[in-house]
Amino acid sequence: MPGHRAETGPEPIHVSLVAIPEAVVSTLTGIFDVMNAFAVMAALGHADLDPQPFRVEIVGLDEGPLQLASHVPISVQRSIVSLDTTDIVIVPSVLLAPEGWRRGRHAELVDWIQAMHRRGALLCSACSGIFLLAETGLFDGVDATVHFGYARAFQSAFPKVPIRPEQVLVVSGKREELISSGASMTWHDLVLYLIARHAGATAAQAVARLFALQWHQDGLAPYITFEGRKDHHDLAISAAQDWLATHFPVANPLEEMIRLTGLAERTFKRRFTGATGLSPIAYVQRLRIEEAKRRLERTEAPVDEISWQVGYEEPAFFRRLFKRLTGLTPGSYRRRFKIPEFAQPRRES
Repeated sequence: MPGHRAETGPEPIHVSLVAIPEAVVSTLTGIFDVMNAFAVMAALGHADLDPQPFRVEIVGLDEGPLQLASHVPISVQRSIVSLDTTDIVIVPSVLLAPEGWRRGRHAELVDWIQAMHRRGALLCSACSGIFLLAETGLFDGVDATVHFGYARAFQSAFPKVPIRPEQVLVVSGKREELISSGASMTWHDLVLYLIARHAGATAAQAVARLFALQWHQDGLAPYITFEGRKDHHDLAISAAQDWLATHFPVANPLEEMIRLTGLAERTFKRRFTGATGLSPIAYVQRLRIEEAKRRLERTEAPVDEISWQVGYEEPAFFRRLFKRLTGLTPGSYRRRFKIPEFAQPRRES
């Protein structure tokens, strides 16, 4: 935690926002602007708020211009060589190359992050920024989250880190000092959390109102698109998956898959679960709910009708299953994801 000077009051909490070539400019600059907004808020009449609870600096290996992943240049304000301590380290979203995350590329930064942690700093990642933090080894054995699109790549690169891509924000560590946020815009939740933790709930609420930020209180499950695992080498199960992709609404898909593969029921269930990570029934449920999500987004069909279209004769069961897998009721999901009327293409009269 930051030190205090009796004659001038508490020192601002120092935030080191890490810039590397793989960083995504929108996340980095968004965090920078929001955490630096307090002086503007004071000018707008928020006299009850500390005008500078944080001092945010963009830090990196070297000072000066740096081109980020989207080919937009930013300026690194301070070299890590000149920073002996900091209170909060934040690694913004990074864009992975097709070959995945290259470990060891930022060895000096990893060493510096480890040193800052030993001296008491919080370590935070936004979205895929956890790839860099995971290289420190400090997240081994503790829960974290990452963008769900990168979850498998992360598990492959860092198998010792339990990953929870459906969670918005994960706070871990003995001092609650290891903090990760999930997909893309959940950096909003990370920033609001840090503001609430260090500047108070009133400050976090004021910032949320100023920027129209929202907590993702329903989690990230509604945003995740189900894609069955296909990276196994079980040809019989692959054939069953291919068939199921277009036949999941049939009345007895499990029986049909068993017949298709020619396997005994117990053997089929064991091999299917081993290959895909899900039981056949759970796999069918996810395919059906995924199709229901698309129909809720793109059609005006009643929920009961959609239930029947995807394979469920009992709408009540469908509604319970939908809520369990997505975290939202079908009606809430439709309101959340349907294109609003004002954004619909205008039809010629």
